[in-house]
Formats: sequence, C-alpha cells, structure tokens
Amino acid sequence: MTKIVNHWIGGKTVEGASGSYGPVTDPATGAVTTKVAFASVDEVDSAVAAAKDAYATWGTSSLAKRSTILFAFRALLDANRDAIAELITAEHGKVHSDALGEVARGLEIVDLACGITVQLKGELSTEVASRVDVASIRQPLGVVAGITPFNFPAMVPMWMFPIAIACGNTFVLKPSEKDPSASLKIAELLSEAGLPDGVFNVVQGDKVAVDRLLEHPDVKAVSFVGSTPIARYIHTTASANGKRVQALGGAKNHMLVLPDADLDAAADAAVSAAYGSAGERCMAISAVVAVGAIGDELVEKIRERAEKIKIGPGNDPTSEMGPLITAVHRDKVASYVTGAAAEGAEVILDGTGYTVDGFEDGHWIGISLLDKVPTTAKAYQDEIFGPVLTVLRVDTYDEGIALINASPFGNGTAIFTRDGGAARRFQLEVEAGMVGVNVPIPVPVGYHSFGGWKDSLFGDHHIYGNDGTHFYTRGKVVTTRWPDPADAPAGVDLGFPRNH
Repeated sequence: MTKIVNHWIGGKTVEGASGSYGPVTDPATGAVTTKVAFASVDEVDSAVAAAKDAYATWGTSSLAKRSTILFAFRALLDANRDAIAELITAEHGKVHSDALGEVARGLEIVDLACGITVQLKGELSTEVASRVDVASIRQPLGVVAGITPFNFPAMVPMWMFPIAIACGNTFVLKPSEKDPSASLKIAELLSEAGLPDGVFNVVQGDKVAVDRLLEHPDVKAVSFVGSTPIARYIHTTASANGKRVQALGGAKNHMLVLPDADLDAAADAAVSAAYGSAGERCMAISAVVAVGAIGDELVEKIRERAEKIKIGPGNDPTSEMGPLITAVHRDKVASYVTGAAAEGAEVILDGTGYTVDGFEDGHWIGISLLDKVPTTAKAYQDEIFGPVLTVLRVDTYDEGIALINASPFGNGTAIFTRDGGAARRFQLEVEAGMVGVNVPIPVPVGYHSFGGWKDSLFGDHHIYGNDGTHFYTRGKVVTTRWPDPADAPAGVDLGFPRNH
C-alpha cells in the first residue's frame, strides 16, 4: 500500500482534501513509494489561521517557556537522528552518513535557538534628557512562512523555524514535494516536546500553496532557499504583498587554486566538495580555477580520486555517493556533459549512462570531470546541481579573481594557497558572501549567518545567526519620562524636545 504524506495543522495530522497528490520516488530504485497531498488555497488558509490563533499566546509567552520546549525538542531530535536520516535517504537518495550530517548541522541552529535569550536582549540608555530614558526592544512579527528545497529536507527548515519560534513567531512550513516525510517527523517531535498546537504547521504542496503563502495577508515574512529564478520570484511577489523576505538562490561556487597550493589537499577538497551529496548542494564547488602551470597535475589528481568514488544506494554503508533526486533532473545534468565537447571543453570523465547492478531503474549518474571549460559553455554558466566538476585555466591570480567576480552568482568561494598575503587579498576582493581559505565548503557555524551576494540572495538578511534573529523580529524604541514627585509642573512647550 502506497504511503500518503499529509499536512500538519494545529498540532495534528490533517488529511489532504484537495484530491491532488504528487508522487515521491525512491531515487535508488525509481519506484514511487509515497503520495504527497497538495494543499488547496483553503488548506493553506487553515494552516495560517491555526498559526495566527497560536500567536495570540505564543507571541507573549515567556522566554523561559520557549527555551524549555526547544531544549526538549533538541533532545528528541538528537535521539531520532537515525530515523530522520533514514527518511532523507529513502526520498532524497543521499547516503546515510551524509543525511546524518545534515541533521547535525540543523541541530546547530536548534542550539542557537535554545540560547536565543541572549540575542533578544534590548538596550537601555538612561538620562538622555532630564529624567528621560530610551529603550530599544525586539518583538516578533507574527505568522512567518518557510519554503524549503529538496536537497536538505531537514537542515534547511531547521535553519528557519527554531529561530523564528524562539523569537515568538508561529511558523508555516511548505517543504519540497519531492521529499516531504522529514518535515512531518520534525512536526511530531516538536509536538512531543510540548510546543503548543498551531505554533508549527506544515502544508505540503506545489505552486498553489507557495503562491497563497506569498499573498496571504496574515503572513508577515517569508524565508526561501532554492534556485535563483524562483528566489527572484519569491522576493518580488512577497515584497509586492508587503512582506519581509529572505530568498536564497543558486550558486556557481569557484575554488581558486594558486601555484603554491598543496595540490593533494586541493584535489581532495575539490572532489569532496564537488561530488558530495551527488553535487546537489548550493555550496558545492562546481568550478575549479587553476592558476598557472599546475592545471594538468591538478586535473590528474582530481581524476584519480574521482574514479574511486563508490556510487550506490544511500542505505548501503559502502556507498559514498547516491543517485539524483529524479530521473528528469538526472537527464538534465547529463545534458551538460554530453554537450560539453561541442562547446570547447575537454571531457576527462563522463558519468552519463552509469547504472548500478540490481538498481537499473534508479536515477543514476556517474562522476563527470570537464577540463579547459570556456566561460561561454553552459556547463560553466548554469548551476548544474549534480556531480559535474568544471576546471578552468588562467595564467594569474588577477585573471582568476576577475573570472570569479564576473559570475552573476556570489554564494560561496574558496582559495587554496600557502600564501597568507594572497589569501588576505582574496577574502577582501572576491565578490561572494561566504569565503573559504583552504576550506572548500565555507558554510558558517550556527552563530554566524549564511548567505551569498548578487544573484545568490534576494533580500537584506542572511539566514540564521544574528541576521536570523533580526529577520524574525522588528525593533521598537520606547522613550520614557517619569517625573520626580518633587518636580513642579513643566507647563506647555511647543518647541522641539530638547536633549540638553
């Protein structure tokens, strides 16, 4: 019997009423294992209404109560790591160890939310004028929404909702319809931890659900992670409806390798960052920029390592890389490789046509490595989101930095070098939001914020960290005068208030 994934509204599972469902496949077998309900406008409205009702009390709840519930949730999340990872592997396809790593990175943000009391402290200035004090405080927004991608079905929602609810907001999550089960498991754990009904809700669905969240008058803010075209649409539409928006888009992350770099370390990093999670990461390294005469040696070292990667089902402990999320996506990724030579690239490794014995119907693709790729090639210009690494050649550091900065994306980047001066120049000159120095995937820890530049971010706030707290709260300044009992009446004064 096919499993059905429904909604979570008002603290309980709610069966889909629209009659519309989408398929969820096991990427390793290609078989449809689950149906996910697609919400109608009315069902989205029901979730928002539940969140609005819950906000009436949650928004004024004590910080101590919020922290107690979040600590309980953290313990449950920790105890259920394997169960959540198994759901991720079954629907996304990534290997179990990678899925566990995803949950661990989400836990970092739960840790941050447990200590949100420090972030929410206000400021007070006394005696700004005679017996006048000024205080700055931060208050929650109300109902906020998160729209999250398929590549991290547990981690990315946890980049959003723990901070949002810790700040006193209520939350409506619209997860990816491709791997929706982890969202419901998280909802159950939150409920078990004592979160009041309606504070966290999940509506499954497609564009109908997304568009209703973007236009709903009771939704005050929208967080999004996904592709650049959709991020731009989310930002434009939600902003036009008066909402606060953080919309994180796509990437083309470059790794600049200088001639003095440790090439073995650089090759290890390039392979790990390009092919981990089958390249389905917005922080994957997809373009290596080799400076000077090291190109041939570096490419050979990458090839040697890439050929040894074991590809197989994510629940096989010996697998290092799993399948792609859908057959359609697999075919699109393959098209960049099959068309590369005609665009001037040299195909070192061609992973198209790869299959796994016993799992021939899975969404498989092997490792691909393209060398001497021109910047005009689609394989360089587009975010491929698959296990395809492109290598570009330049003669100097200046050429390399100019090439990287010419990209419309500015998510993450890295430099590999032993030269501290060159690294310092790079971190100041490169136009990207996250920079690694001999670190290939510079995803910030939870107490620093994650976000890119240029077409990789739409909106003014990065996600989690201090920016996350600021995004999910708004400032208020209170000016107070308490006259001393001994004061004589001040009388009427029509002039501008004096501070001196």
